[in-house]
Amino acid sequence: MSASDAIVTAIVMLLLLQTAIRLPSAVRSRRGGRPLWLWGTFTAFALSWWLRTDLGRAAIDPLGINDLPTLLKHALAIAGTCLLLTYVTDVYADEDATTRHIKITAGVHRAAARASFVTVLCLAAVFFFSLNRTKTGADSPYFMARHAGEPGLVLYMGLLYLYTASAALVCGYQWGRASRKARRWSLRVGLWMMAAGMALIVVYAALRTTFLVPTTLHPLSERAVADQEHITDTVLYAGFLLWLFGSVTPAVHALRARGQSTWAVIGLHPLWRDLVLAVDGVALYQPSNLFHGHPAVSALNRFRDVLSYDATPQIRLGRYVTEIRDATHELRRRAPADLYDRAVQLSGADGHRGTDADALAEAYWIKAALTAAGQPAGAPVAFRTAGDDFTTEVAWLLRVATAYREADPASISRLIHSSDTPLVPHTTRT
Repeated sequence: MSASDAIVTAIVMLLLLQTAIRLPSAVRSRRGGRPLWLWGTFTAFALSWWLRTDLGRAAIDPLGINDLPTLLKHALAIAGTCLLLTYVTDVYADEDATTRHIKITAGVHRAAARASFVTVLCLAAVFFFSLNRTKTGADSPYFMARHAGEPGLVLYMGLLYLYTASAALVCGYQWGRASRKARRWSLRVGLWMMAAGMALIVVYAALRTTFLVPTTLHPLSERAVADQEHITDTVLYAGFLLWLFGSVTPAVHALRARGQSTWAVIGLHPLWRDLVLAVDGVALYQPSNLFHGHPAVSALNRFRDVLSYDATPQIRLGRYVTEIRDATHELRRRAPADLYDRAVQLSGADGHRGTDADALAEAYWIKAALTAAGQPAGAPVAFRTAGDDFTTEVAWLLRVATAYREADPASISRLIHSSDTPLVPHTTRT
């Protein structure tokens, strides 16, 4: 396998990996939208690059139409570019619509699909009615060399490179602007790589167009053709790989965010489940209750809760936090007025200090308050908790959930029955 074939194969594999990673989001986006457009972009590009390989061409050649893999390759590349343009212009459409770059982008967004469709139609018309398709790979391994001197070649390749350069300019411009405003360095680097990749694609289109003129006027030597193919392919590979690796950075960040949210949901699940089962009308979706919640299938019920209903783990995490707080508020209306103060005293008596004591006190209070969930509701009793924003609240609730899971039943029993007895250190805790 040559170096060029190895690079093309690597690009196809990376595109297929992106396609697989983004498939779940595309499936959930049943009515279209950004996830589906991005998935379609990677899918179309993967097929287009696959048709550059011997395996891809061999799959199309039995149809008996010379150069058909090249036409399909270009059509798929245009389809992928159109979807990418649609995605990019939609992402930045939320910005101030009065600014010049947004007006230009909005215009491109409206024209992208029609321009892509017209370009593909024109390429197909030139391909079938103007190019001499009696020539095969035996005449030359390169498409442009096989059709050198044909007027249709200028129209065909000119349309393709004009479309490619225009789309790359729009995408590169938007990513370049976004990279200057990105706060996270990883996202800034990724956007810069994508913008740089688009700049190289523009250079590639310019180089190929420059070579197109002398090729049409008079055929060049095989050595000259091979040299320009090598140079322009190198620019194309570099530009596409830069864009591809740059696009991985936001995907990795999103994947990491999904993983962190899923991990947080798993950590909060026992606390959330107990609360929403005890307090009616709080949960948007009731916890899974296969086999009536038998302990033997607790893992399966937890698995269903963690992965069901919500569009993303981030949304599920937000729901869990909201429902935990709503259930806590309802318990405040039913718990004894002095329960929280006794929970604080108990956590201190058990040897805990600082934020550990605060988290354990809240866990103790929740455990004890659950026993009063069936009492008539009254005015909310005093209750202190941490979390000034969503991020800190999630971190705090995870600490409370950990203390909740590890709470000693004997301590909870002492808390419930401690209103008339003094608190003493519980020596069995470690």
